[in-house]
Amino acid sequence: MANASILAMKEQHVAEIKDRLTRAQSVVMFDYRGLTVDEVTALRVEMRKAGVEYIVLKNTMVERACRELNIDESVHAMLKGPSAFAFGYDDPVTAAKIYSDFANKAKKTEAKGGIMDNAAVDANVIKKLAALPTKDVLLTKILWSLKGSVRNLACALNAVKEQKEA
Repeated sequence: MANASILAMKEQHVAEIKDRLTRAQSVVMFDYRGLTVDEVTALRVEMRKAGVEYIVLKNTMVERACRELNIDESVHAMLKGPSAFAFGYDDPVTAAKIYSDFANKAKKTEAKGGIMDNAAVDANVIKKLAALPTKDVLLTKILWSLKGSVRNLACALNAVKEQKEA
Protein backbone atom coordinates (compact mmCIF):
# COMPACT_ATOMS: atom_id res chain seq x y z
CA MET A 1 0.00 0.00 0.00
CA ALA A 2 1.29 3.43 -0.94
CA ASN A 3 2.54 5.77 1.73
CA ALA A 4 0.04 8.52 2.63
CA SER A 5 2.63 11.25 2.03
CA ILE A 6 3.37 9.87 -1.45
CA LEU A 7 -0.36 9.85 -2.27
CA ALA A 8 -0.67 13.42 -1.00
CA MET A 9 2.28 14.47 -3.20
CA LYS A 10 0.69 12.83 -6.24
CA GLU A 11 -2.64 14.52 -5.53
CA GLN A 12 -0.86 17.87 -5.24
CA HIS A 13 0.95 17.22 -8.53
CA VAL A 14 -2.33 16.35 -10.29
CA ALA A 15 -3.93 19.50 -8.84
CA GLU A 16 -1.07 21.61 -10.27
CA ILE A 17 -1.49 20.01 -13.68
CA LYS A 18 -5.25 20.60 -13.55
CA ASP A 19 -4.56 24.26 -12.76
CA ARG A 20 -2.24 24.54 -15.77
CA LEU A 21 -4.76 22.81 -18.04
CA THR A 22 -7.56 25.07 -16.82
CA ARG A 23 -5.58 28.28 -17.33
CA ALA A 24 -4.06 27.33 -20.71
CA GLN A 25 -5.73 28.40 -23.92
CA SER A 26 -3.79 25.67 -25.69
CA VAL A 27 -1.39 22.87 -24.82
CA VAL A 28 1.10 21.33 -27.24
CA MET A 29 2.38 17.82 -26.48
CA PHE A 30 5.55 16.56 -28.11
CA ASP A 31 8.24 13.92 -27.85
CA TYR A 32 11.51 15.51 -26.76
CA ARG A 33 13.75 12.47 -27.34
CA GLY A 34 16.83 13.27 -29.40
CA LEU A 35 16.98 16.92 -28.38
CA THR A 36 20.21 18.11 -26.83
CA VAL A 37 20.32 19.98 -23.55
CA ASP A 38 21.26 23.15 -25.45
CA GLU A 39 18.29 22.75 -27.81
CA VAL A 40 15.85 22.19 -24.94
CA THR A 41 17.30 25.17 -23.09
CA ALA A 42 16.95 27.40 -26.15
CA LEU A 43 13.36 26.23 -26.68
CA ARG A 44 12.52 26.78 -23.02
CA VAL A 45 13.98 30.31 -23.09
CA GLU A 46 12.10 31.22 -26.27
CA MET A 47 8.84 29.91 -24.83
CA ARG A 48 9.34 31.68 -21.52
CA LYS A 49 9.89 35.00 -23.33
CA ALA A 50 6.53 34.51 -25.05
CA GLY A 51 4.66 33.57 -21.86
CA VAL A 52 4.54 29.86 -22.71
CA GLU A 53 5.41 27.32 -20.04
CA TYR A 54 7.55 24.36 -21.15
CA ILE A 55 7.53 21.43 -18.77
CA VAL A 56 8.10 17.67 -18.81
CA LEU A 57 5.39 15.82 -16.90
CA LYS A 58 4.60 12.20 -16.11
CA ASN A 59 2.00 10.87 -18.53
CA THR A 60 0.08 9.12 -15.74
CA MET A 61 -0.30 12.37 -13.82
CA VAL A 62 -1.49 14.21 -16.94
CA GLU A 63 -3.94 11.37 -17.69
CA ARG A 64 -5.36 11.60 -14.19
CA ALA A 65 -5.71 15.40 -14.42
CA CYS A 66 -7.41 15.10 -17.83
CA ARG A 67 -9.79 12.48 -16.50
CA GLU A 68 -10.71 14.67 -13.52
CA LEU A 69 -11.32 17.64 -15.85
CA ASN A 70 -13.39 15.49 -18.24
CA ILE A 71 -11.03 16.21 -21.11
CA ASP A 72 -11.66 14.13 -24.20
CA GLU A 73 -10.49 10.51 -23.74
CA SER A 74 -8.52 10.54 -27.01
CA VAL A 75 -5.82 12.53 -25.22
CA HIS A 76 -4.72 9.29 -23.51
CA ALA A 77 -3.52 7.83 -26.82
CA MET A 78 -1.12 10.77 -27.18
CA LEU A 79 0.39 10.17 -23.75
CA LYS A 80 2.76 7.39 -24.75
CA GLY A 81 6.52 7.67 -24.39
CA PRO A 82 8.38 10.73 -23.14
CA SER A 83 6.18 13.83 -23.27
CA ALA A 84 6.96 17.50 -23.02
CA PHE A 85 4.17 20.06 -22.73
CA ALA A 86 3.95 23.68 -23.84
CA PHE A 87 1.16 25.56 -22.05
CA GLY A 88 0.05 28.68 -23.91
CA TYR A 89 -1.72 30.95 -21.44
CA ASP A 90 -2.03 34.23 -23.38
CA ASP A 91 -3.45 32.98 -26.67
CA PRO A 92 -4.05 29.64 -28.39
CA VAL A 93 -1.50 30.21 -31.18
CA THR A 94 1.82 31.15 -29.55
CA ALA A 95 2.75 27.76 -28.06
CA ALA A 96 2.05 25.97 -31.35
CA LYS A 97 3.91 28.60 -33.37
CA ILE A 98 7.06 28.54 -31.22
CA TYR A 99 7.09 24.74 -31.05
CA SER A 100 6.53 24.35 -34.82
CA ASP A 101 9.25 26.86 -35.69
CA PHE A 102 11.64 25.02 -33.40
CA ALA A 103 10.65 21.57 -34.73
CA ASN A 104 11.14 22.72 -38.34
CA LYS A 105 14.67 23.89 -37.52
CA ALA A 106 15.70 21.00 -35.25
CA LYS A 107 14.06 18.22 -37.31
CA LYS A 108 14.31 15.94 -34.24
CA THR A 109 10.88 16.16 -32.68
CA GLU A 110 7.25 15.73 -33.64
CA ALA A 111 4.08 17.02 -32.08
CA LYS A 112 1.89 14.32 -30.57
CA GLY A 113 -1.11 16.60 -30.42
CA GLY A 114 -2.53 18.91 -27.81
CA ILE A 115 -5.49 20.17 -25.85
CA MET A 116 -7.81 23.06 -26.63
CA ASP A 117 -11.19 23.87 -25.13
CA ASN A 118 -11.21 20.71 -23.01
CA ALA A 119 -10.71 18.54 -26.09
CA ALA A 120 -7.80 16.62 -27.51
CA VAL A 121 -6.51 17.84 -30.87
CA ASP A 122 -4.19 15.97 -33.19
CA ALA A 123 -0.83 17.08 -34.57
CA ASN A 124 -2.47 18.45 -37.74
CA VAL A 125 -4.44 20.96 -35.65
CA ILE A 126 -1.19 22.04 -33.97
CA LYS A 127 0.32 22.66 -37.44
CA LYS A 128 -2.74 24.68 -38.48
CA LEU A 129 -2.60 26.72 -35.27
CA ALA A 130 1.07 27.46 -35.91
CA ALA A 131 0.18 28.86 -39.32
CA LEU A 132 -2.23 31.42 -37.82
CA PRO A 133 -1.03 34.91 -36.93
CA THR A 134 -0.57 35.69 -33.25
CA LYS A 135 -2.98 37.89 -31.32
CA ASP A 136 -0.56 40.84 -31.50
CA VAL A 137 -0.28 40.56 -35.29
CA LEU A 138 -4.06 40.37 -35.67
CA LEU A 139 -4.57 43.40 -33.42
CA THR A 140 -1.99 45.35 -35.41
CA LYS A 141 -3.76 44.50 -38.66
CA ILE A 142 -7.10 45.58 -37.20
CA LEU A 143 -5.64 48.86 -35.96
CA TRP A 144 -4.07 49.61 -39.33
CA SER A 145 -7.32 48.88 -41.15
CA LEU A 146 -9.23 51.08 -38.68
CA LYS A 147 -6.68 53.85 -39.12
CA GLY A 148 -7.23 53.76 -42.88
CA SER A 149 -11.01 53.76 -42.41
CA VAL A 150 -10.87 56.70 -40.02
CA ARG A 151 -8.67 58.63 -42.45
CA ASN A 152 -11.11 57.93 -45.30
CA LEU A 153 -14.03 59.02 -43.11
CA ALA A 154 -12.22 62.22 -42.15
CA CYS A 155 -11.54 63.01 -45.84
CA ALA A 156 -15.18 62.33 -46.75
CA LEU A 157 -16.44 64.55 -43.89
CA ASN A 158 -14.04 67.28 -44.91
CA ALA A 159 -15.27 67.07 -48.51
CA VAL A 160 -18.89 67.35 -47.33
CA LYS A 161 -17.96 70.36 -45.15
CA GLU A 162 -16.21 72.08 -48.05
CA GLN A 163 -19.15 71.36 -50.35
CA LYS A 164 -21.61 72.88 -47.86
CA GLU A 165 -19.42 75.95 -47.38
CA ALA A 166 -19.25 76.51 -51.15
